Amino acid sequence: MRTLYLLRHAKSASREEALEDHERPLSPRGRRAARAMALHFRELAADPALVLCSSAVRTRETLDLLLPGFATTPIIATERGLYLAGAESMLARLRRVEDRIERVLLLGHNPGLQMLALELAKEAPSDLREPLAHKFPTAALATYRIESGWSELAPGTAHLVAYDTPAGLGVD
Repeated sequence: MRTLYLLRHAKSASREEALEDHERPLSPRGRRAARAMALHFRELAADPALVLCSSAVRTRETLDLLLPGFATTPIIATERGLYLAGAESMLARLRRVEDRIERVLLLGHNPGLQMLALELAKEAPSDLREPLAHKFPTAALATYRIESGWSELAPGTAHLVAYDTPAGLGVD
């Protein structure tokens, strides 16, 4: 069985005229949330073998703060194509993951990430799906179990098993 983690980047600094969107770093609040999520990964013994990460500064900084939460160092693929990608693009990228890889973390942006999360969770219990449909805040994590190979991943084929937010972990 495979595991997919969809994580939205942590909160970024406010939009400053001097920085393009791709270059915005994390805010102090975002750093706190990313560290809390790293602890959460450690507590769950959630250890992705592969991380697919958008090339934006805020996603790369989120990943840097998450890495101490993993027991082993994953393969990291930082990809420009994941920056502000839509659900279909992210799904297409996940379908290209080699089947020998059992646990993947995709670190990206809304609205595409939330759309992908909802598409994959079409059959999820309402107590998990409704909060996800309502909001996918920064540093939120949706965890799925997948019984098929990555190439067969499609809407409704993944089982949403957890949805965690920084607020749910006690981070403001």
